[in-house]
Amino acid sequence: MNKITDAERPPLGIRLLHALGKEPDWPAMTAEELVALRDKVNRKRASRLARVISGLPDRGATIQWQEVALPDRGLPVRVYRPSSERTGGGAGQAGLPLVLHVHGGGFVGTAVQSDWVNSHLAARLPAVVVSVEHRLLDPETPLSAAVDDGWDVFRHVVRHAARWGVDPARTAVFGESTGAMVTALAAIRARESGLVLRAQVLANPAVDLTSTAFDHASISRHANSPTLTLTRMQLFQRLAVPPGADPRAVSPLYADDLSGLAPALVVVPTVDPVADHGRCYAERLRAAGTPARLAEYPGATHAFLSMPGVVPQAKAARAEIVEFLRGTLLPATGAKTGEQ
Repeated sequence: MNKITDAERPPLGIRLLHALGKEPDWPAMTAEELVALRDKVNRKRASRLARVISGLPDRGATIQWQEVALPDRGLPVRVYRPSSERTGGGAGQAGLPLVLHVHGGGFVGTAVQSDWVNSHLAARLPAVVVSVEHRLLDPETPLSAAVDDGWDVFRHVVRHAARWGVDPARTAVFGESTGAMVTALAAIRARESGLVLRAQVLANPAVDLTSTAFDHASISRHANSPTLTLTRMQLFQRLAVPPGADPRAVSPLYADDLSGLAPALVVVPTVDPVADHGRCYAERLRAAGTPARLAEYPGATHAFLSMPGVVPQAKAARAEIVEFLRGTLLPATGAKTGEQ
């Protein structure tokens, strides 16, 4: 294996956190232990103390939990709106763009961990950002459940646009890690169902759960990265695609048709086992004729947008996401949306 270069060395803050922590024994973990770990990790991520790492929300946005009542279940969502001072109207002002967000984590994770980036998008675009608190993986819950949660919330909000104060003709999806897989699949479903989607942002996306998932060069190069390891990914794959399930159904990289999709911004931190997932997906989108901008951040780690307090590159990535969404949701700004 080639020696890791200085440009691929994680930020000091990440290295310190990694040194202070202890990687769980993922292969030996029981279902009960996984649920207990999930609850513990998510409590920490939602705590005020975690803001040192996950960043302070933008004061120009309001944040609240709501419930989406679907025909067969209810789902909590975290909703970010620009404050009345920024929009010149009430928090429920109609006609704002919609950004549907899906957080990462797989078997752990909460929308709260993304308050920093989502509140900034709401305040600075401005837009209504709806982040889905989707079902998390466990032995009884495959990844297809999270995929359905993301799509069903998106479809519900668009169909009830006036109630949510959004413009159904100006919509985007934004996912991180596992969430990027969910939103990539939502973009495909939107095309197939005729729903308008103007843009998709895929940050450190994991888009391959087939037998080739671990064959990418970045997997072996960063198998023991401080924020995502190969053993953790192996557990994720086992839970995501149980025996008898079709892994291609949750692997956008192998979708039959990627043409005619919303323009994409694919954000890739280079110190990431799934960096090549993002690179390959951007290539496939371009080959199919879908505009795709690949934005790489040297030295950044997996899930870096949820850790701006210790990964300096997160701020630049956030700015690029804002610029991209402005160009697709607010065309009058003249921002570029094509390949770069």
